[in-house]
Amino acid sequence: MDLASLIGFIGACGMIAGAMITGGGLGPFIDTPSLLIVGGGTFFAVMYTAPLPTFLGSFGAMSKAFLPPVKKKPEMIERMVELAGIARKDGMMALDGQECPDKFFEKGLQLLVDGADESKLIDQMKKELKAMQSRHEANQNCIKAWVDLAPAMGMIGTLIGLVLMLGNMSDPKAIGPAMAVALLTTLYGAFFANVVFAPIVTKLEGYTADEVLYREMVIEGLKSIARGESPRNIQDRSEEHTSELQSPMYLVCRLLLEK
Repeated sequence: MDLASLIGFIGACGMIAGAMITGGGLGPFIDTPSLLIVGGGTFFAVMYTAPLPTFLGSFGAMSKAFLPPVKKKPEMIERMVELAGIARKDGMMALDGQECPDKFFEKGLQLLVDGADESKLIDQMKKELKAMQSRHEANQNCIKAWVDLAPAMGMIGTLIGLVLMLGNMSDPKAIGPAMAVALLTTLYGAFFANVVFAPIVTKLEGYTADEVLYREMVIEGLKSIARGESPRNIQDRSEEHTSELQSPMYLVCRLLLEK
């Protein structure tokens, strides 16, 4: 469980709810037509921005903002060094069936056991990395659609409320509910976009960057094993690679390239 995500989400919602309660209670801020327009309208609008499997999969991706997969780089480096020692001592075939920290690591190790050379190993692993990035990007784009469309649905609801209000100016009782729809849809749209979905997108992008870093370290380690480098050299290179990829200059340059 990511406590920062959980505490941040609950805290933001709590502050907003607290302001509503101190201002007169939650009742005035609950309106069924407004919820239908923003919640239901945005749901179905987002649905046709992506294929159905991607749309459904995006909800599972959102859960990772609160329950992220844990990738422990020090443990991976330690295991990489152990496998390098086995490979130098007993050959690549001795790596067959060895325990791996994750499936990506395991697939790369199996390529070495199957006799793949360095270029084939790098090519195949880079394809796997690119496929992972594409999956993450598709899910994140689907979540970003919530950020873009929820305020738009709020504006549509506001216009609907204004039309209802202006069309019933002769009936004072109809002005209040119409004005509630006009204002609350804007509120709901801003809430969904900025409190719920925008932070999730930012969190998931950070986790994707961390996953890319982890997999690049795995590729570098397996490449070193394929070359027959010493375990000590592999450990030093992995630690240097981690420091380099986590440096501010690297992160800034990478962000500019991705833009």
